[in-house]
Amino acid sequence: MTTSPSTNALSTVELNPNYRIPLVLVLIGALLVIVQPLLAGIIALFGVFLMFQAVTLRLRFTATDLDIYRGEKLIRRFPYSEWQHWEIFWSQIPILFYFKETKSIHFLPIIFDPKTLKTCLEQHYPRNKNLG
Repeated sequence: MTTSPSTNALSTVELNPNYRIPLVLVLIGALLVIVQPLLAGIIALFGVFLMFQAVTLRLRFTATDLDIYRGEKLIRRFPYSEWQHWEIFWSQIPILFYFKETKSIHFLPIIFDPKTLKTCLEQHYPRNKNLG
């Protein structure tokens, strides 16, 4: 987790990458290659894609928005004021982050530190707001 000073009440938090899901998918693909080569290739390729995403994308929680960066370039901004609900699926082994805005829904594989993700979500959009 990287934090930087901010003039706002909350500082910016950038989530560290988490390579667990991509590595597991590549491993599953490698194990399936003898039994089901086509399926193994698809799973392994998806794992490599997620690995690339984990290396290149960054989620930053600011006082007002969840920002997604590729390198230093902002590629998407999600203001908390437009959020209606969020959820992390499979809390014991988090694999998917879901959030709903007023006009759209989003699913992101958890390729970021899941504990920091949950902490930031609860800080910026608390569960008591998260009932609608």
